Amino acid sequence: QVQLVESGGGLVQAGGSLTLSCTASKWIFSGNGMAWFRQAPGKEREFVASISWNGGSTVYVDSVKGRFTIAREDAKSTVSLQMNSLIPEDTAVYYCAAALRAYGSRDTSSYRYWGQGTQVTVSA
Repeated sequence: QVQLVESGGGLVQAGGSLTLSCTASKWIFSGNGMAWFRQAPGKEREFVASISWNGGSTVYVDSVKGRFTIAREDAKSTVSLQMNSLIPEDTAVYYCAAALRAYGSRDTSSYRYWGQGTQVTVSA
């Protein structure tokens, strides 16, 4: 059974930090690009960050550059998103996604499997 399970969301004050984690089924994690997206109420799902199959390439949306870091740990089939200097505009449901290719993209259509999402709320 394909699974992507996110954890680590919660409520934090502006300026604070959170780390999201996503554990994937090994067969969809190994050798494939992974990404984080987010969706705020009333808005479309937005690309946040992606990482290539070997961790050698990472891409971020401009609004999180310098604040968020995506990383992967192949031994545990996990991908994480370290979020620092959080602002209220970061409030959203965050989704982990797996591409069935070595490199992902900013487009949701590149990703075959999705987690259930984890809520991140940043208070002013």
